[in-house]
Amino acid sequence: MSEEPSADSEVDASVDPWNGDARLPAYFGDAWPAIERFHAFLVDQGELRGLLGPRELPRLWERHLLNSAAVVPFIPDEGVVVDVGSGAGLPGVVIAAMRPRAQVILVEPMERRVAWLLDVIERTELANVEVRRARAQELDGALEADVVTARAVASLDKLFRWCAPLVREGGALLAMKGARAADELAAAGKVMRSVGLSDGRVHEATTIAGTEPTRVVSAVRGRGTRVR
Repeated sequence: MSEEPSADSEVDASVDPWNGDARLPAYFGDAWPAIERFHAFLVDQGELRGLLGPRELPRLWERHLLNSAAVVPFIPDEGVVVDVGSGAGLPGVVIAAMRPRAQVILVEPMERRVAWLLDVIERTELANVEVRRARAQELDGALEADVVTARAVASLDKLFRWCAPLVREGGALLAMKGARAADELAAAGKVMRSVGLSDGRVHEATTIAGTEPTRVVSAVRGRGTRVR
């Protein structure tokens, strides 16, 4: 188990302009205690354990936690959510905190990141999360999800191939992408259709006023309901 966050870590993180912003607990609501503990753990251990670069610490809230939260409105309250390439737990841990009735499975192949995720689960006391050490393409037939999420993992054509087998009929794949999301989706359209996904769309998702929108690419398995 890692040590409690140090006073020095709190000072280092004070340059983040979002620290202490009253809109954060209001936005996260019931998920706030777990999110706040997750943030503190990232500040204290994220750089030390090779999960975040030093330049990311002053922008954890907007660039990482709020960015991850932007995908949550596209996820149902209940069901199975598989976060592929979960890494530091973004967005998987945020999803678990904000969707407490969902079962969230964090898929991560690297041993040291798996150890981190297990520590995060213990630290945040989230009861609806489990970790699988694997690559997405190794879980075909072993997992079936209502939603598969991915953030900063791979290009869309690769994600479609790796993740489509994990999505149940009518379920959705949600990939968090950058400014060229629409171009990437257009280029991967043929692959998307070949693996049984359809209705590819790019959504601009917002969280708190003043933050940059997050681009979420959605695709549905089979003839499922459109992602809102």
